[in-house]
Amino acid sequence: MQQTLVAIMIIALTALLYFAMVKVYQRFSYPLLIPVLTTTIVIVGLLVSMHIPYHDYMIGGQWIHSLLGPAVVALAYPLYKQRTILMKYRFPIIGGVFAGLLTGMVSGLLFARVLGIDHDLILSIVPKSITTPVAIQIAAGLGGIPSMTVIFVMIAGFSGVILGPLVLKIGRIHSSLGRGIALGSASHALGTSKAMEYGELTVSMSSVSMTLSALLGSMVGPIVVWVFHV
Repeated sequence: MQQTLVAIMIIALTALLYFAMVKVYQRFSYPLLIPVLTTTIVIVGLLVSMHIPYHDYMIGGQWIHSLLGPAVVALAYPLYKQRTILMKYRFPIIGGVFAGLLTGMVSGLLFARVLGIDHDLILSIVPKSITTPVAIQIAAGLGGIPSMTVIFVMIAGFSGVILGPLVLKIGRIHSSLGRGIALGSASHALGTSKAMEYGELTVSMSSVSMTLSALLGSMVGPIVVWVFHV
């Protein structure tokens, strides 16, 4: 009974914080104030300042985490509504996703090498632009450290959400197709959440890109590692 009450309190607190951060973001639409990032920072700050173990938070947090699957599946609805456009531009979509995936993997690998990062961490960085459940499996298969991959995936997601709009503006990418492919292939689920600000078609393109990145990444990752002799 006590654990149930704790779980309800944690879920309620997390939801209230998130909705509060949404209001802040709506009032001050700065990239650094995206609700997912600010809510995470506030929760971490509360846990640290109040000396609450992560395990205790996850008594309720696990229920929120379990909703990730249904949330991803829910993206099938905008995909279905945009199915005609998806079929019409299937080759540009596949080509764009492949280019984004390859660029993300190779650039991360090369930068890590230049900075002298350990071999295991390099292998953990390679799948950073792929959605977390798939990235963990890819990292484990490559010989990386899955727990570190989760961190790199989060960094890639937040970086894309914060810097993505600026890059799109500088690159003069105004089409829904281009924006969706860029956000989905570079920043997975977080990029897709950002794509919602650009409209339904952009969300559809982003969710397609995220899914294709996961599928292609499991095949391309080992090849990239082999080519660069990591």
